Amino acid sequence: MSDPKPQAAPVDGAALLDEVEAFHRRFNVFPSEAAYVAVTLWDAHAHLIECFEITPRIAFLSPEPGSGKSRALEIIETLTPRSVTTVSASANALYRLVGMPEGLPTVLFDEVDTIFGPKAGTDEALRGFLNAGYRRTSGAVRCVGEGSNQNAQVFPSYCAVAMAGLGSLPDTVLSRSVIIRMRKRAPNETVEPYRQRRDQKVGNVLRDRLAKWADIVRDRVADAWPEMPDGVTDRPADVWEALLAVADAAGGRWPERARAACLELVHSGQDNDEASFGVRLLTDLRDKVFCGADRMPTAVILECLLALDDSPWADLDDKPINSRTLARLLGQYVTPGNKPIKPRGIRTPSGFPKGYYAEDLTDAWMRYCPLPPQESATSATSATPQVSGGERVADALSASATRTGSNATPLTVIR
Repeated sequence: MSDPKPQAAPVDGAALLDEVEAFHRRFNVFPSEAAYVAVTLWDAHAHLIECFEITPRIAFLSPEPGSGKSRALEIIETLTPRSVTTVSASANALYRLVGMPEGLPTVLFDEVDTIFGPKAGTDEALRGFLNAGYRRTSGAVRCVGEGSNQNAQVFPSYCAVAMAGLGSLPDTVLSRSVIIRMRKRAPNETVEPYRQRRDQKVGNVLRDRLAKWADIVRDRVADAWPEMPDGVTDRPADVWEALLAVADAAGGRWPERARAACLELVHSGQDNDEASFGVRLLTDLRDKVFCGADRMPTAVILECLLALDDSPWADLDDKPINSRTLARLLGQYVTPGNKPIKPRGIRTPSGFPKGYYAEDLTDAWMRYCPLPPQESATSATSATPQVSGGERVADALSASATRTGSNATPLTVIR
């Protein structure tokens, strides 16, 4: 009788993740406890990527150099499977890298701002790789062959990707990412110097232990449907599903810490998402321009927007917002009648200027804007300006003139 097949030695997943986190803490100063949790879970998820239909990107961003972004990628490189670090790569090269028989790579993209930054133009092919590779079912179709003997071939793009760069990233990339906003170390924040010849070996030992643990929990993770924290839905839920599944498999305090980190980083990402100009515009119009008025001339809207402190409207691509840009941004949304929002004529004693009506904006306000401060979800209806015949745009114009210090004469609406 043959001996029974030896069983894999049990591995304490929570203790292992504690060690991975401690390894990061030796060399990285992240901006919050939530960031350490997210990065540790992301390292582990890269070993289980075949279990998920979505792999979140992780983006280390900062306004200034010297904030520890590249060092974060260096440590991740030691902990993740088949890691490849690059500062420049074509989309076609990355598609072929993902298709190599050795297994899915972990792509670490440093200085990503040189590709997507304001001075770099846009690289649509690379952006397509980053966006498509976030979901297992996506890929790129390319013609392969010589001369007229060409055949269409699908190149997979699904793989784990970590990025580091200055500034921000396209909103399509940000929405698929766990965002870590790095900052320079304070004088009292110290880390050990990282020396690759010495410290890479320690990270690689942890990497190999993560791989063994992943083999043990793989079936359990593949069948997991982790419970999301309240309020985390849609794209943010997609981003965090794999990380929460890893935390639940590890056990200990990791499920609790993971959900707290999820809430903190999701809310932080929404507060700092500079790319969502459409939602920002709708919210500013509702809360700071219309303020209950039923209509508003375009000229007054622009005056109000340009007078707002801490807003992007005075500097969109080095130019202030104008009527054409306003129309383009609002035209992405539709009225309650499912037609694009467009300027309409407003009758006044002195003319018939173009402007916007609150009744055209109410549906977009309801669907896209966050609730006003100190408003509960049950007050969403009252938070949306109600269009009534008694509202007079003259009142709103007077209010806007007071807010902006304008000497403009309010218009009188003829009904």
